[in-house]
Amino acid sequence: MFTGIITGVGRIAALHDLGSSLSHGKRLTLEVPAGYLDDVGLGDSIAINGACMTVTSFDLAKHQFTIDISAESLNKTAGWNTVGKVNLEKALRANDRLGGHIVSGHVDGIGHVTSFVQVGESWELRILSPASMGKYLAYKGSITVNGVSLTVNTVLDLATGCEFSINLIPHTVENTALGTLQAGKLVNLEIDLIARYVERMLSNDASAATLHSPSQAGTPP
Repeated sequence: MFTGIITGVGRIAALHDLGSSLSHGKRLTLEVPAGYLDDVGLGDSIAINGACMTVTSFDLAKHQFTIDISAESLNKTAGWNTVGKVNLEKALRANDRLGGHIVSGHVDGIGHVTSFVQVGESWELRILSPASMGKYLAYKGSITVNGVSLTVNTVLDLATGCEFSINLIPHTVENTALGTLQAGKLVNLEIDLIARYVERMLSNDASAATLHSPSQAGTPP
């Protein structure tokens, strides 16, 4: 479990194929800030650009750790095909502050950056999400983009998907890897956990109402 508050910016330093077919995954070596791994052990979970991954080895002297990404995860997430900066967050501890919102580290869909421009001192980020995610996006609601907990400013349903905008303050741009985004980039998206349960409960209520409604057949006028 995570909060969407980035605790470090790392870098994918190397990528290795774990096999020659599409059913094989990749092994990534990541570089992190000095001291970041001091309280990390083998098997610990770290969210990398919003995707929960397991530490398979680490080298404290080189400030590096490795993860193995399955073919399934590669198909459902973005950002693993090249070296470059990534957002990092260690798993939430029971006594930590919940500074963002509840984040599972399970990516729900891949978004497409349509615009990333500076507006005043801040930056406006616009992302086109899959149409299926549109019902979970709401004005002033929460969304996780590459592991960062953010607030939705606008929502626009289009024939090609659901476009939403986010305002990024300078601190967020400077202290996460979001500052490297540009139009055309793919990003990992995770919807608000509460929205997921609300949708499930509402769909169940509708099904129950249909199931228990009186039959119209033979009902007197």
